Amino acid sequence: MAVSTLKDIVDRAFAERYGVPAINIVNDLTMEAVLAGAVEARSPVILQTSVKTVKSIGSAVLFAMWESMTAGIDVPVALHLDHCPDRAVITECLQRGWNSVLFDASTLPVEENQRQTIEVVAEARQYGAHVEGEIESIRGVEDGLGSDAESNRQTLEVSLRFLEATGVDVFAPAIGNAHGVYKREPVLDFQRVTDLVEAHPVPIALHGGSGLTDAQFHDLIARGCAKVNISTALKITYMKSNLSFLKEAEAIDKWDPPSLFAHVRADIVAMTRDLAQQFGSAGKA
Repeated sequence: MAVSTLKDIVDRAFAERYGVPAINIVNDLTMEAVLAGAVEARSPVILQTSVKTVKSIGSAVLFAMWESMTAGIDVPVALHLDHCPDRAVITECLQRGWNSVLFDASTLPVEENQRQTIEVVAEARQYGAHVEGEIESIRGVEDGLGSDAESNRQTLEVSLRFLEATGVDVFAPAIGNAHGVYKREPVLDFQRVTDLVEAHPVPIALHGGSGLTDAQFHDLIARGCAKVNISTALKITYMKSNLSFLKEAEAIDKWDPPSLFAHVRADIVAMTRDLAQQFGSAGKA
């Protein structure tokens, strides 16, 4: 167990049809709390970093935090670089020790996306790392990346050619999902997941997971969504937890940072534990 690979984690989840929480952390507190929540739930977890987080904290500091916090951990964990269009950042993170990367070339023509993804997969393999690929942008802006415009969905044939040519380990299709907070209940193309998995069995990454219903999660996980991305929900939990504590601190005029940290940590641990239960990964460690 302990530090694992993306492929080992998602391949088992795909075979047994449960979803693994893939949670975007923003600092040391959220990293430690997500890992602690996974340990409490006896669940594998994929800890994700955005390009924005890598650049703001620095890959060296982030990876040192990761190594320290996962030393002796007894549930499967992996460190993943989320939505990265910048090849230099991908190289930096792979060299530093990230287990996997999402090369996001979804704004490029499919042919160029495929050509560069083949190169990224070859580079990742040199480090024993794995690659998530996508050929359609997921609607919504997250950490400064993306667009609110719906991208054109590629045909099944185009998707299969991409999967076969690149050998990516995880695939992230657009199925009506979106990053950020849903303004209305999304209309999801469940059948598209089934069609992809039946034609080319590959673990599917479900992006835009914050805000979907239990029924939607369960249906998509049963069809092959083995990696379930959670970013907005962590940000909301983190910010609201801070806000509620600070309002109370102001009311009683008592200012104790360690108590603030403990309060926020408890909320993030609970969120992670609840996600593992919701996605069926609890007890799978």
